[in-house]
Amino acid sequence: MNLNLKGQAENTYDVIVIGSGISGGWAAKELCESGLKVLMLERGKNVEHPNYPTSTKDPWQLENRGRLTVEDRAHCHIQARHYSYGGDNKHFYINDLENPYTETKRFDWIRGNVVGGRSLLWARQCYRWSDLDFEANKREGIAVDWPIRYKDIAPWYEYVEKFVGISGQKEGIPHLPDGNFLPPMEMNCVEQNFKNQMQHSFPDRNITIGRTANLTAPVKGRGVCQYRNLCHRGCPYGAYFSTNASTLPAAFTTGNLTLRPNSLVNKILYDEEKARAIGVELVDTETNEVIEFYSRVIFLNASTLASAYILLNSTSNRFPNGLGNGSDQVGRNIMDHHKGVGANADVAGFEDKYFYGRRPNGLYIPRFRNVTDQRKDYLRGFGYQGGASRGGWGKGTNDYRIGAELKEDLQSPAGWSIGFSGFGECLPYEENRVTINTDLKDKWGRPTLTTNVEYRENEKAMQLDMAPAIAEMLEAAGYKNVKPYANISFPGNTNHEMGSARMGRDAKTSVLNGFNQMHEVKNVFITDGSFYGLFFLC
Repeated sequence: MNLNLKGQAENTYDVIVIGSGISGGWAAKELCESGLKVLMLERGKNVEHPNYPTSTKDPWQLENRGRLTVEDRAHCHIQARHYSYGGDNKHFYINDLENPYTETKRFDWIRGNVVGGRSLLWARQCYRWSDLDFEANKREGIAVDWPIRYKDIAPWYEYVEKFVGISGQKEGIPHLPDGNFLPPMEMNCVEQNFKNQMQHSFPDRNITIGRTANLTAPVKGRGVCQYRNLCHRGCPYGAYFSTNASTLPAAFTTGNLTLRPNSLVNKILYDEEKARAIGVELVDTETNEVIEFYSRVIFLNASTLASAYILLNSTSNRFPNGLGNGSDQVGRNIMDHHKGVGANADVAGFEDKYFYGRRPNGLYIPRFRNVTDQRKDYLRGFGYQGGASRGGWGKGTNDYRIGAELKEDLQSPAGWSIGFSGFGECLPYEENRVTINTDLKDKWGRPTLTTNVEYRENEKAMQLDMAPAIAEMLEAAGYKNVKPYANISFPGNTNHEMGSARMGRDAKTSVLNGFNQMHEVKNVFITDGSFYGLFFLC
């Protein structure tokens, strides 16, 4: 028997981090700065800051003027369900034909396929949670109790916010704790008018500028926001927080990081004699070679569904149902915000006002339902994001007039409008789950996932309240043509999926302890959205 001991030694690190998104980047940074040799594995291709292919291109420089082709939509038919997938950033997304999954009930699995993952694609809104949320399960007798409270997390919020750079306004709202903010972005005149009116009409409904990971003041090594609102293409200035612009450079500076893109992890390797994980098996997506890497500790940060897949696919005599899955909670309790509900209105009286720049941020209305008094029709709550704007010369696009009248009309901007969309909390349900499908294989011959996730009665009851609640606010402000709408989204489409490896106090009912450590495999940590399997905050 020939053992390649040298090859195994070359493939051995202190820690392996699976995934390079926001949480994977953070894990790599912290571990490297602690002096550990870290291997980061990313299934997608490499993208190096600041070299984002379309970040500085004008519309006429983009292929097909930035519009998606029929072929784009065919290759990425799931990604095309999401508003963020466009011709100017399609190179960041996964190919759905090569990476299929089965939808028992529709689930919009929106996935990046590059180094940095969805840290290049997120909407950058950052809000602290409070004990209203951490204590909700215990208070309501739902799911299992969190093993942590706000006081345990508050110092880490502070630590992270200083590095990330969150712009925002302190408001003193108990259930939306203030953070360590950079100067807030400015509201325009209509937004300020709306805030002022709501302070009198609905004093329990707070209006604040969005708390966003866009720099309004310098943070080491990164430039400030240019108000281009092109964040979805990647920011060459590093003005919004991403793995590529922030945590990866910090990790590389230590000399302790090895990054391996094009590395699709199949499973975590478990040694039954040692009763611990010893490494991972992956397939090189360019060569199709199957390779093993080894480490003392593993951080799983592949994203909620992908992390569940890796765990469920990591079977052994000890764990026939998936690594660390003695509780049978791996892959369960999948949640996502429900959206598709809100209201819009026209605003008169500000015809002499305009605004400048393309602010990549809006207003935020934090939860005001079930904060002190409990409604009878649903649990938990929702928040809104939105804002006001004024149309430009584009109002003449479909105007068929010609001559002086049209020219004169286009000399002035179009009218003001304001609108808000709601994001509602989803309760954890064990039946909302993903499972391994051995019948359908991906491009590399691996089994795939089956999703079985849906919104249920509590979410549907909440939706019935969300549109009328914001419509009454717009009407109270005196705005015209108030139009509520409600068309509930499908799970996954808000891009906030969480819950597949929930945190808890008891190994019989949860996957992770209060330190994100697997109850049953102590050297595996999961710090992506998987552990939020207890509740989901707006």
